[in-house]
This record gives sequence, C-alpha cells and structure tokens, in this order.
Amino acid sequence: MAGSNINRVIITGNLTRDPEHRTLSSSGNSVCSLRIACNGRRKNSETGQWEDQPNYFDVTVWGAQADNCARFLRKGRGVAIDGRLQWREWTDQQGNKRQSVDIIAENVQFLGGREDGGNGNGYASSARTAESDVPIDTADFERNPVGAGAAADDDIPF
Repeated sequence: MAGSNINRVIITGNLTRDPEHRTLSSSGNSVCSLRIACNGRRKNSETGQWEDQPNYFDVTVWGAQADNCARFLRKGRGVAIDGRLQWREWTDQQGNKRQSVDIIAENVQFLGGREDGGNGNGYASSARTAESDVPIDTADFERNPVGAGAAADDDIPF
C-alpha cells in the first residue's frame, strides 16, 4: 500500500525575504532557502467580515533551480511552488528537540516581471489586492442533509 501515498504541495505566494543561497562544501550542490507567505481567508465570527490570514512556509530548492532563484528572486516577488513536504527533527544549541515541516521544491515558477518585484503580468498584483472568496475554514458553510439536491439517474444528461 505504501506506493499509493501522495505527498504533493502546490502553493503561490510572495517571498518574505531575499533568497538565502549556498553551495555545500561536501558535495558542491547548490541549495536555496525561500520563505513564502500565502494568504488564506477566514470569516471573523465577531464582525462577520472576511479577513486575510497569512501562512508562512519554508521552501528548499536544489541544483540549477536554486542558482536561478538566488539570481532572479527578491523579497516581495510572487512565486508558484510545486513540490513535496518533508518533516525533519533536530536538537537546537540549548538541547531542545525541534521539528519542522518544509516544502522541497521540484518546480519554481517566477510570477510577475523581473524588475517590478512581482507586478509585471498583473497576476501577482491582482493576487495581493483581490479578495478571495474561498475560505480556508469550511466551518463557515452550512451542511446540507444527505440526498438534498441529488438528481435521480434519469436526470443525468448523458
């Protein structure tokens, strides 16, 4: 059954800082660390208004893609990330066990124009200002009873 597991992440957002690029001395591989902010929407139960709720993700990019990210990306630039989740655990300098879930990027798409920090094609610009009508919390939806609105087999047009 292990072959049926799926570990896939697709996000779009904006860089919260400039990329951190380094080359590993042991292997010579390039690695670039990104921090991405993705806004979700949640309805405030007190005011009834939709509010942005930021989510922050650490993203690791390897190889030639890491070099390109370090070369072309800057804080504020819009990106689309396609990758997988990776859980890691370590002990910090004070001896505390720490853990994190990171995104390992398999594909990084740069959004917007190179000179404008993400506002070139209108996609990232509109993504920052447009209000999404898709909430991140489904508790805002009313549940329908089972069978409500279900069509009979005769009503299917094919």
